[in-house]
Amino acid sequence: MQIINNMGFWKAFFGGETDPEEEKKNAEDKKFDMLKYDGVKAIRYGQNELAAKFFNEALKYKNDPEVHDYLSNVYIRMGMLDEALQETKIVVQAEPDNINLLLKAASVAYMKEDYAEMTDFCKQALELDGDHALVHLIYAKAELGQQNLIQGIARLTKALALDDELAEGHQLRGQTLMLMGDLDAATADAEWLEQNQSTDPDAMLLVARLEAAKGHQQEAVDKYGKVIDLNPFHLDAYRERGKIRFDLGDKQGAEEDMQKVLELNPNEMADVNGEYSAEGIEQKTRQAYSNLNPFGI
Repeated sequence: MQIINNMGFWKAFFGGETDPEEEKKNAEDKKFDMLKYDGVKAIRYGQNELAAKFFNEALKYKNDPEVHDYLSNVYIRMGMLDEALQETKIVVQAEPDNINLLLKAASVAYMKEDYAEMTDFCKQALELDGDHALVHLIYAKAELGQQNLIQGIARLTKALALDDELAEGHQLRGQTLMLMGDLDAATADAEWLEQNQSTDPDAMLLVARLEAAKGHQQEAVDKYGKVIDLNPFHLDAYRERGKIRFDLGDKQGAEEDMQKVLELNPNEMADVNGEYSAEGIEQKTRQAYSNLNPFGI
C-alpha cells in the first residue's frame, strides 16, 4: 500500500494523471470543511439564518452528525423546533448510546410540548442508565406536562433521591405539591429552596406563593418583597403581592403594585384604567385582582 501511495505521489509530482474520483472527493471534502467553518463563524456573530444556510449546504457534501448537531442548535435559537428536533434525531441515531443527546432531544420535545415523544427519549435514556438523576427529572417534566401529577411527583422524588442538589427538582415538586393542595409536603421543598437558592427569584417566588397559600399574608408580602429585590422586573411578584396587599386593606400598596404591573406590561390589564385616583382605587384594583389564583399558578 505504501508503494502505491508513493507512486501516486510521484505521478502527481511529475504531472502524471490523477484519479478523477479522488480529485472530486478531495474537492468536496474541502468545500464541506469551508462551509462548516463558515457556519460556525456565523454562529459566533449571531447570524443564525446564515449559519443554517451554510450547514445545510455542507450537508449536501457530507452527512456529518456534528453539522446536524450545530444545525439543531441554530434552529432552536431561531424557534424552529420541528426542524431542531428532526436534526437532533439524526444525531441520536448516529450515537444511540449517548445519554446527553437523548436528553437534548427530550428537551427539544419539551419545548414543542410533545410530551409523548419526550417520554420515549427518556425511556431510551433510562435503558442506558436507570439511575441517572437528570433523566428522571426530565421524565417528570413529561409526566407533569401530561397532567400526570402523581407520576410526576414520583419521578421527581426519585431524581432527588439520586441527587438532592437538583434545585429544579425541588422547585417542580414544591409547585406540584402546592397545586395538589399538599401544603405541608410542599413546605420541605420550599425550605430547601430558601436555604440553598435564596438568590434565585423564581425559587423565592415559590416560597412566597406557599406562604400565601397557607394564609400567611404578611409573611407572603415580605417574601414577595425579597423576590422583587432580586428581580425588580418580576411581573408575577408585583401582581400577586398587590392582591394580598389589597386583601389586607393596604390600598396604597395594592395601587403601587398594580401600577407597576401596568408599567411593565401595559397589555396585561387592558380593561383596567392605569390612572388611579384615591376615589377609584378600590373598584379598579378589585377588578384587576378579582381573577387572580391565590396559588399564583
